[in-house]
Amino acid sequence: MKPVVPLVLLTLLSASVVNPAPAQAQDRLAERNARLEALSLSPFDVQRAKNQARQLAERLNGGLERYRAEASMHGPSSESPYRLTEAGQIEFRFLGRAPGDSHYSLETVVIVNPDTWELEATYNGQIRPDATTDS
Repeated sequence: MKPVVPLVLLTLLSASVVNPAPAQAQDRLAERNARLEALSLSPFDVQRAKNQARQLAERLNGGLERYRAEASMHGPSSESPYRLTEAGQIEFRFLGRAPGDSHYSLETVVIVNPDTWELEATYNGQIRPDATTDS
């Protein structure tokens, strides 16, 4: 039974060395948080902006009876597909689909001005070839 313990430990340790993704994700999150702080924004501001962007997309696409945004637009703001623009605005780029559909068919880009909370949908249409929701 004793030889199994070192093998299990080796397996667990080697997995963390081979897969650096969690460290990269933490670095990206720390960088994002530093930018938020530099712009005097909090994660709560991003959460509010995310909800407003999603709700605008829902209205533009016929309401919840006809449209559902991707899951990342419902969860924590840190997992939502946004970027901070040079002007200090929050841009969300996300996908959507009809309820019950298995594939996304729509792409929406919404810019939120956190000073005025004004929204601008800069794109709402078919998914473009370069569409990504990687944040």
